Amino acid sequence: MNTIKTYIREHKQRFLDELIELLKIPSVSADKAFKKEVLLTADFVLESLKKAGCDKVEMCETPGYPIIYGEKIIDKNLPTILVYGHYDVQPADPIELWTSPPFEPIIKKTDIHPEGAIFARGSCDDKGQMYMHLKALEYMTSTGNLPCNVKFMIEGEEEVGSESLAWFVPRNKEKLANDVILISDTGMIANDIPSITTGLRGLSYVEVEVTGPNRDLHSGLYGGTVANPINILSKMIASLHDENNHITIPGFYDAVQELSKEERAEMAKAPFNLENYKKALDIDAEAGEKGYSTNERNSIRPTLDVNGIWGGYIGEGAKTVIASTAYAKISMRLVPHQDWREITELFKTHFENIAPKSVKVKVTPHHGGQGYVTPIDTIAYQAASKAYETTFGKTPIPQRSGGSIPIVALFEQELKSKTILMGFGLNSDAIHSPNEHFGVWNYLKGIETIPYFYKYFTELN
Repeated sequence: MNTIKTYIREHKQRFLDELIELLKIPSVSADKAFKKEVLLTADFVLESLKKAGCDKVEMCETPGYPIIYGEKIIDKNLPTILVYGHYDVQPADPIELWTSPPFEPIIKKTDIHPEGAIFARGSCDDKGQMYMHLKALEYMTSTGNLPCNVKFMIEGEEEVGSESLAWFVPRNKEKLANDVILISDTGMIANDIPSITTGLRGLSYVEVEVTGPNRDLHSGLYGGTVANPINILSKMIASLHDENNHITIPGFYDAVQELSKEERAEMAKAPFNLENYKKALDIDAEAGEKGYSTNERNSIRPTLDVNGIWGGYIGEGAKTVIASTAYAKISMRLVPHQDWREITELFKTHFENIAPKSVKVKVTPHHGGQGYVTPIDTIAYQAASKAYETTFGKTPIPQRSGGSIPIVALFEQELKSKTILMGFGLNSDAIHSPNEHFGVWNYLKGIETIPYFYKYFTELN
């Protein structure tokens, strides 16, 4: 395996060029206007799997966007690793806040990435991290260093809830049979502090609609006599948290597991500088649920956030109008044991109950998923830890993530497989935000580290 660094050095520019070509395609699954581009990206991934060394590659049709499946089976008696990733990306809005066009990838140096980072939508989430696995496979197949079997399942709807994946997995259990699932859709603490994600939060995502009069009204003729849906929606949303930033929905915390003082003390050992955190975000103070640290708030505690709110006139100049309807999109990040469907129903009931009679309320659930905790005493975790130790020279820190990958719980339910989360991005990489980027060093380090996971996982089995 000592040839991996040489291989990466010799092929570095091609690895970057290929990823840049992939990032140029705006595969935004949330917007039907990009359907053609999403399908073009699926084709790109399919061809890339063939070139990387898969013996069998399929474009599997689903009710939505296709799932790309590939495999390289060298010996059925050896372990099988199933690699999951996604080829769709978040919308790039607001475009005007990007310092370079989101689908015209460019490598720029930053303080955190002195070797350069690739700025483009999807560079870190998840095209760059997904593509690391294809290049790692290319190295292993082309040099005869593939120690076990591998399967790939790359979907195109992760950013919109993975509905087609939830349809596909139960129907293809034999095809997807594996000994462990490997995912790189998370991050690590820092380039000099490797970490392995051991927990993910669940998700409930809803859209709310508050309607008052049957049309927009003149605010002079009707102001003060009829309900203003925007005013009311704002008050309803504000009431969802109390003065301690505790969520006020009845029953919301019933299934939340409180971690022991000992567990919280172990979490606190992870390096974290609050002043640097605030500086990076250009904020004067952090905020959140009283009684918990910043790292606890974004990992082991549930949250409720407004992701978008609109209504009335928002164009240039003034228009004195009372809007007929106001809207908001709301997401709730959940911790293990909170069932997202139950939480969605609790939200719906509560939101409808707190609405005054002067308006009508509609709550539309979008998507969600369960939280997940992966144990650290498994062969897979030990193999991942050894892989990081080999390439980083340090033992990685187990860390719970504030993000959600709903399909991880689905995999365990349907495939009876544990998942190992080996992410190489950083919190500063601005995923889901303008100017998303992925360090060149991180991209190549992932390609270097992944083959060692295959090696150690095979040896430990």
